[in-house]
Amino acid sequence: MARGKLRIYLGAAPGVGKTYAMLSEAHRRVERGTDCVVALVEHHGRPRTEVMLHGLEQIQRRAIDYRGGAFTEMDVDAVLERRPAVALVDELAHTNVPGARNTKRWQDVEELLAAGIDVVSTVNIQHLESLGDVVESITGVRQRETVPDEVVRRADQIELVDMSPQALRRRMAHGNVYQSDKVDAALSNYFRPGNLTALRELALLWVADRVDEYLQQYRGEHGIQSTWQARERIVVGLTGGPEGRTLIRRAARMAAKGSGSEILAVYVARSDGLTSASPKELTVQRTLVEDLGGSFHHVIGDDIPSSLLAFARGVNATQIVLGSSRRKAWQYILGPGVGQTVARDSGPDLDVHIVTHEEVAKGRGLPVARGARLGRARIVWGWAAGVLGPALLTVLLTNVEADLGLANDMLLFLTLTVAAALIGGLLPALASAAFGSFLLNYFFTPPVHQVTIADPKNIVAIVIFVLVAVSVASVVDVAARRTHQAARLRAESEILSFLAGSVLRGETSLDALLERVRETFAMESVALLERAGDMEPWTRAGSVGPRPVGRPEDADVDMPVGDHMALALSGRVLPAEDRRVLGAFAAQAAVVLDRRRLVGEAEEARKLAEGNRIRTALLAAVSHDLRTPLASIKAAVSSLRSEDVAWSDEDRAELLEGIEAGADRLDHLVGNLLDMSRLQTGTVTPLIREIDLDEVVPMALGGVPEDSVVLDIPETLPMVEVDPGLLERAVANVVENAVKYSPPGRSVTVAASGLAERVEIRVTDRGPGVPDAAKDRIFAPFQRYGDAPRGAGVGLGLAVARGFAEAMGGTLAAEDTPGGGLTMVLTVRAAPGPGRAPTDHAAQATHAVQATNAPS
Repeated sequence: MARGKLRIYLGAAPGVGKTYAMLSEAHRRVERGTDCVVALVEHHGRPRTEVMLHGLEQIQRRAIDYRGGAFTEMDVDAVLERRPAVALVDELAHTNVPGARNTKRWQDVEELLAAGIDVVSTVNIQHLESLGDVVESITGVRQRETVPDEVVRRADQIELVDMSPQALRRRMAHGNVYQSDKVDAALSNYFRPGNLTALRELALLWVADRVDEYLQQYRGEHGIQSTWQARERIVVGLTGGPEGRTLIRRAARMAAKGSGSEILAVYVARSDGLTSASPKELTVQRTLVEDLGGSFHHVIGDDIPSSLLAFARGVNATQIVLGSSRRKAWQYILGPGVGQTVARDSGPDLDVHIVTHEEVAKGRGLPVARGARLGRARIVWGWAAGVLGPALLTVLLTNVEADLGLANDMLLFLTLTVAAALIGGLLPALASAAFGSFLLNYFFTPPVHQVTIADPKNIVAIVIFVLVAVSVASVVDVAARRTHQAARLRAESEILSFLAGSVLRGETSLDALLERVRETFAMESVALLERAGDMEPWTRAGSVGPRPVGRPEDADVDMPVGDHMALALSGRVLPAEDRRVLGAFAAQAAVVLDRRRLVGEAEEARKLAEGNRIRTALLAAVSHDLRTPLASIKAAVSSLRSEDVAWSDEDRAELLEGIEAGADRLDHLVGNLLDMSRLQTGTVTPLIREIDLDEVVPMALGGVPEDSVVLDIPETLPMVEVDPGLLERAVANVVENAVKYSPPGRSVTVAASGLAERVEIRVTDRGPGVPDAAKDRIFAPFQRYGDAPRGAGVGLGLAVARGFAEAMGGTLAAEDTPGGGLTMVLTVRAAPGPGRAPTDHAAQATHAVQATNAPS
């Protein structure tokens, strides 16, 4: 039996029209005579979607009892028994109620496909398992219902149902997606324009990658080698030279001109492992291309142009970026070069860009091993060429019947001496010159087999031979020394450049700097020691590595920094030439330590300044805001005590009411001042425990008129981990602030909803609102926004509320209310535990949480 085909409508968010598109497809198939049934479709009370179900055969759902509740799921057995040609199954990522045939709905779909039934389904991009972390970072919501990416990727057809964020928000505002009482919460929470834009981009990119996979599969099946320029892919050919960074940046600028362009940097290495590329430079270039959004590839191939073109065609590239050759002019006699060969063989489907750079025609040069002049192996081979070579040459020449002449013999010996100098340096060459001159004198200069020389011309020839040999050896040795010095200076300059860059970047990590010292000098441990005076003991300001020393005398290397600080290294003794760079490290370590301390002192000074500002504001508050209620209380009490006036019962009650109101106001102000003082001194210690919101929030509304607040706390919410007293004070302050700024006749809404591992309490008013620039400022102590009267408070309510929220591990933020006003969002942690699962599952099964939380 052939496996059924799967068609998926993919959307960026709920409400874009996936289910509507699926039902439209079903009507078209039924009109063509296809046996199509509705196995399960959720219309969520949307009238237009519900109308689309008319005229389609629907399979009755299976009823399941779970913990006292009645739920329905797709009846897989009924669909298999009915055996339609096409089955519509909505919400592929849905989690079935316990007791169903399978745990996940996509597993139900797999059974239908295995039975040969074609399935049309829907899924949102946020439900793909691999994108869970990305979606959570964007929306703050962790999707509980997910589907493996491979299930969606295996679909025979994937169609993107797209809608702009603005259009989707308009649909929601018109009530086409959720009920009217849930629209405000949804628009200001999950369905923000930024969230929808990011989710839309995720969906577009995911579908684009899937289309690219289809394209690659089709090209492979049909043996298509030419490039199809459906998407700009720019391949950057790297040699490991310094010009690679220029090429990568140039390719990035080219890619930026076209949306969706991709950069692929490739380095082709020979199969024998011989390369002149700098591993460090390749690492830098790999980091650069990845920072620019591209990818780095390492390819093995002896024919670099052919390998580069094969890679480019394999990834369906459209452009290749290469650098102008670093060859010198005479080197072109060896061949046309990689750039010209690639341009010649690229064909009409690949554009080749040759980019100029600063290294053009400067030559490739040879790699030089840092830290060694010639190396042990070269010295050994140098001695072999300088000593064994002349001996073997003497045996060969003495056994040859033809007489080559003294001049030719000298040239042969000189060749061996030059070879010894080139390979092993000065000493093997000097030994070769001395030994060769002796052999020439003894075996080839008349009289032979004697040390004496009869002809003075031969003496001059042998002397010239020795001088030439010594000169060549000296030049090679000086070149080796200069190369070693240049490599060392380059290393030192890189290290000093790193130190200078760290200063400019303001890096203040002492441990990172000490770790850099340990790696640079290959030490076991490094410690920065300091002491207060000459007679005081040493203390470690910072250290890395095992067993750091506690005194400079115990270290293998110590570098003093001033009179009372030293950098101590353990592991090996450094040569004197390394101490210059070590001194720079030590000075930088001292600067980093001083900077860290200065930052700490600046933070302390900032706290003192903040405390001084608060004390000044407190004095101002005491001088006015606290005196106002005291003055009213004093006046009322004085009036009551007056014996000259006969107060009626109504007047007496009014005066007593004024005294009570002034006392309440004074108590509230003093309470906020004390709370702010506790927050500033860090003495707030929350007692966290699990509690229901409906036990705390109603108690926080006692200070406002009964008809001024509308409370909406669903019973299905999980418990929260909070300090009940702190939460009550925080909610009370926020609600009092909202009521204060709400227009007459407009109630403040206090609603709660669950979001992943959090619970949000949203206090919404329809007042004048607050500009974005002032939203953070309203939480500062002693700040009152706008034209709030002096008697309205000291500006501590929201500051205390945010402080209490953060003390409990939550947050308090301000958002605009859709339609005008301000919404305060108080977020606290939801209590973990098995008690939450049934509530969440029931809510998911009935889809009741979709209106207030992130839709599943």
